[in-house]
Amino acid sequence: MARIRATENAVEIMLRKELWRRGYRYRKNDKSVFGKPDIVMKSRKVAIFCDSKFWHGIEYLKDGKLPATNTAFWREKLTKNINRDKLVNRTLRKEGWTVIRLYDKNIRKDAAKCADKIENKMVKKQCP
Repeated sequence: MARIRATENAVEIMLRKELWRRGYRYRKNDKSVFGKPDIVMKSRKVAIFCDSKFWHGIEYLKDGKLPATNTAFWREKLTKNINRDKLVNRTLRKEGWTVIRLYDKNIRKDAAKCADKIENKMVKKQCP
């Protein structure tokens, strides 16, 4: 657990490098934006989160998978993480932000495809 990084992890760096290569400029882990997104484009009001399927409860929601030991702790932990993510999404959208959540496995598999998704959402936001 000690080796898991909240910021500057390999997945974030892969996505940021791809966005930078495409000419997008951003801020990392901007504390002034609610939820402290991993990548923030303030001028476009885009908040990007690079989430882990485990820590953000995707496998738990989908299949009910929990670690075999200390299941009560993990159930509570993942439920809190899921609820926090929903609150962050709701709050940012209410403030006019486009919220994009990408998962680590998808970014590792194809960072360019993830960057395409981000571009598509930004274009949709600009067009009425």
